[in-house]
Order: sequence, then structure tokens, then C-alpha cells
Amino acid sequence: MSGVQIAIILFANVCAFLLRFEGRIPPPYQQRMWQGMWIVAAVYWAGLVGFRVHRGLWRYVGLHDLVKIFWASVVSTIGLYAVVHPALGWFNYPRSVIILTGLLSLGLLSGIRLAVRWLREFLIPQGRQMLEPGARRVLVVGAGEAGELLVLDLQAHPSYNYRPVAFVDDAPRKQKAILHGVPVLGTIGDIRKAVEESAAQEIIVAIPSATPELKQRILAASEACHLPITTLPNVKQLLDGSVSMRRVRPMSLEDLLQREPIQTDLQELHPLLEGKSVLVTGAGGSIGSELCRQIARYRPAKLVLFERHENSLYSLDLELRETFPRVKTLAVVGDVTSPTQVSEVFRACAPNLVFHAAAHKHVPMMERNQSEAVRNNVLGTRTAGEGALAAGVEHFVLISTDKAVNPTSVMGATKRVAEFLAQDLNGRGKTRFTVVRFGNVLGSSGSVVPLFTEQIRRGGPVTVTHPEIKRFFMTIPEAVQLVLQASVLGRGGDVFVLDMGEQIRVADLARNMIVLSGHVPDQDIKITYTGLRPGEKLYEELFDEAERVEPTAHAKIKRALGRPAFASGELDRHLRDLDALLQTCDADVVVRKLRELVPHYKRNTSDAAK
Repeated sequence: MSGVQIAIILFANVCAFLLRFEGRIPPPYQQRMWQGMWIVAAVYWAGLVGFRVHRGLWRYVGLHDLVKIFWASVVSTIGLYAVVHPALGWFNYPRSVIILTGLLSLGLLSGIRLAVRWLREFLIPQGRQMLEPGARRVLVVGAGEAGELLVLDLQAHPSYNYRPVAFVDDAPRKQKAILHGVPVLGTIGDIRKAVEESAAQEIIVAIPSATPELKQRILAASEACHLPITTLPNVKQLLDGSVSMRRVRPMSLEDLLQREPIQTDLQELHPLLEGKSVLVTGAGGSIGSELCRQIARYRPAKLVLFERHENSLYSLDLELRETFPRVKTLAVVGDVTSPTQVSEVFRACAPNLVFHAAAHKHVPMMERNQSEAVRNNVLGTRTAGEGALAAGVEHFVLISTDKAVNPTSVMGATKRVAEFLAQDLNGRGKTRFTVVRFGNVLGSSGSVVPLFTEQIRRGGPVTVTHPEIKRFFMTIPEAVQLVLQASVLGRGGDVFVLDMGEQIRVADLARNMIVLSGHVPDQDIKITYTGLRPGEKLYEELFDEAERVEPTAHAKIKRALGRPAFASGELDRHLRDLDALLQTCDADVVVRKLRELVPHYKRNTSDAAK
């Protein structure tokens, strides 16, 4: 490219003489022009090298390169004047030619670079796209920097087989504008009209800073479009990479729930976990498995996976060994309701920290299996807690649920008793017992999200129990991050409650999932209401009315303070009675005992709920 640039400069010099003499250069000046050619070439080459213009790739030229070409031309013009007039004394070398040579060189060197970039990024891709009618037509939501870069990437890489055909953006100054040949056809509220006008086949959201509320607006405006919706990652995820079609992914429910990134105190979590022996019960479950993944990042000396379902345990153990080869994992098939087995594992593994995530959690199923819910959730917690005390475990963390507050289900009541038990065991030995309470997590096994996904895949209907039923939702990684952070805050006997944000109508969740799948709710896929099931509430609560809420050092974690539910030794007596009642196999008697333990337990058994 260096020879081409010198040729351009010499051509500019000849044009400058022609312009100066209106196309007829007198012989004396022709001679001076040819004599000065090597000087022009040398001076301008020095200018290009000095400003590193000679090495730039033309097809990637930007404003920074144009500025460097400008200064190289200015300095070269001054240098040429200094050489031919004061130094060589060529006073008949026209000063106007020197100035014109600089101006023409600037214009030609800049123009040819811009032409190459335009040819590469617009003309050739546009031509290819015209020749490839099968390219997928996309509507880009957001005509800001990210949207512009995405369009440039699509136009520069026809191999993606995507063709940007329109923008929508809420900024008034961008309305009816054209960016890189792509028109802005309206605002976010005009998405449906823009899709029809542009014949778009896909919607890409190119607003990395979009809030969940804005994404909800985009989803609502796209509801009748029958198109898949994809998105660029958020700002935090884009920090390590550029905007590109390769970064585009399907929009998910997590995008709609997205809150401020959790600030995890790594300096506190490392001493908690690094070099320690950690045991997780229920390790194969949704929360238990994510706990194991996040704990492994902090390099514990040993990570014990305690789980009674061998298939999920095998998969998790294999995953952890591949992802964290330096972390020693021990997979134990076991049941927390077996005192002998729990005692043996605790003695052999000597854990410093126990996360008790083992529990039955499916509300309607536990309404039909009350005794098993009590055995696993209550007596299993007692077995694990007493095993931790006997083994001298430093810290025991119980994973609880918002369904434990004013429960209407057997599952919720058993988890409330488990909370009472953890607080009662605290202070009996050196083990600190902590309870962490939170609501639903997206995508956990048996939750509504996998159910709705399968129903949508089959073409519907999507079944919701009640039009007004609401739930707290949080992503599994987010919940586990806060569980670990709460573990640091625990002093013993604490009940921590995670900030779950606002409750979400399950019907809205269903509609969003249908739209995200490219269908129209109540047209392509129906939503049907089946009535509340046994044990279900219309809405959940995070705090009991008798509890006092206290902030902690972490903005997303609150402490629930309340009076002890039982006098010393009283809960032990109740649990012995409960254990004895389980042997009778009389579920009604067991439930009555639960109601005695949890006075706020009001069982929902209405016919409409069955």
C-alpha cells in the first residue's frame, strides 16, 4: 500500500500544477515539477511514517485515522515549503502548488480509504444480500451505538445470513433517520407496524443497558408479531467483548427479571470457603447443585455431595470434576433421614460448613404425602443438625422458603418447623445455625418454567391455577450468591431473608414465555385457568407479622428478628411426639400436630383448590 500512497501524492502534485496553470503548465514550471517529484515523495513519505499513516488498514479507517492523515498533510506541506524555498532556493516553485498538493493529498488519501471501507461494509454486503434473498430480515430495536455496531457487523458479514431492514427507537431526533442504509421506522410502540412494513422475520433487541421494565415494553409491543425475539447481552456481560451477531442470543425470562448485579464480597467468601471441608445435602437438586458449583470456585479442601438420587449425583460429580479438577469432590449417596448414615458421613468427612438444601418442595405433591414431607423436611433437618453438633461443624446453613411464612400447605409448615429447629439447636454447641429464606427460583426442577416450556412446545394450552396468583422469582445463581453472602453474616440463630424484588403474576410469566417463543398468547397458544391446588396461596410472604425486619451489611439481605417459638426443651418434646405419630401412618393426626407446632398454619383444602 505504501507505493500506492506515494503515487496518490505525486498525482496530487501534478493536479496541483495543472490547477495552478489552468491545465497548461509552462515549460520552465514543467521542468521544476519533474525536478521536485522526488522531494515531494520523500517529504510526504516522512510525514506518513511519522504519523504512522502508512501502516493503517484502509477498510477499517475511522475518525482517528482521518485526523492523523490531516496532521500528516499539514506537516508535510510545511516541510515541502521549507525544503524547496529556504533550503533549495527554488523561489519559482509556486507556493499555491505546495498548498494545493497538501489539500489534494489530504482529500485523496482520506477519500480512497473511506471508499474502500464503504465498498467493504456497505456496497458489497448490500449487493450480496440482494443476490441472497434467503437472508433473514431483522428488525433492530435500539438505534444507539450498540444497534449501529450490530448493523455494521451484519452488513460486513453476509455469512451470518441476516439482513437488517429497519430500526425502532424512542429518541425523537432519530425518527425517520437512516443509519447505514437502514431506516428508523418508529418508536418501540410501533414494533408491530415496523415489522409489517419491513417484512421482518426476527426482532433483535440491541439495548445492552435496557431495564427489565423496558424489556417488558418491548415484549408487549412484539406480542402480536409471531416472531422470535433475540437480544444482545447486558452491559456487564459486554464489557469483555465487542458488539457482534455472535453475541446475540434468545431473550430469556432471566432478562426480564434482571436486577442490579449482586455485589459479592470476595474477601469475606474466600476465608469462609477456601481450604475448608464443605458438605451440601440435597446436592443433586437445583439449589444444591448450584451451591456446589459456586462453592467449588473458592477452592475448598473438600466438597462433599450428599444426595439420595444417584443419577443427579453422578451428573453433578462428573461436571464438577471436569470443571474444577483441582477441587477434591466426594459423592455420597445417602438420606438425611438416616441418623446412622448422617453421623458416619459427618464423622468421616469432618465438614467445617454444612449447607442443608435437602427437602421436599412440591406443594401439591406433599399435600398427598404429608408424612413423607414431615419425615424429610423436619426430622431430616433434625438429623442433619444434630449430626453437625456432634461432629463439631463450625456453621450450619438451612435453606428455607417463603412458603414457611403463614403457611397454607404441609410443605410450608414443615419448613417453618425446620426454621424453628435450626434456631433451637443454635447455642447447644459450637455450631452456628443460620436460616436463609427466599422464594421461587427460575428453572428449578418441577417449577412452572419447565412446565410452561413443555406445554408451549406441545402447542398449549398453558395452565395457570389462578389469574391473580403471584410469586416471588429469582434466578438460581442469584439466589445462591446471596445464600453464600448471608452465610458470612450469620452470627448464630439468624433468619436471613433475600430481597426477591416485586412479586410477579404467574399469568404474566406465561404470556411472556409464549411471546418469547414467537407465538401470540390466546391465539396461537391458549392460557387456561385450572383453580388453586391444595396448599396453594394467591401470594407469598417473606416475613411473619411477628418478625421485626432489620437491615444487614448487604443491601439485598434482611434479618428477620422474632421471639423464640418454644421454651427450652419444648420443641424436642414436640418432635418426639411427631416422630411417634409418623409410625401410626395416620396423616390427619400428623397434620394436626403440625398445626399445633405452627399456629399460623391454615391448610387450604377447598374443593376449588383440588
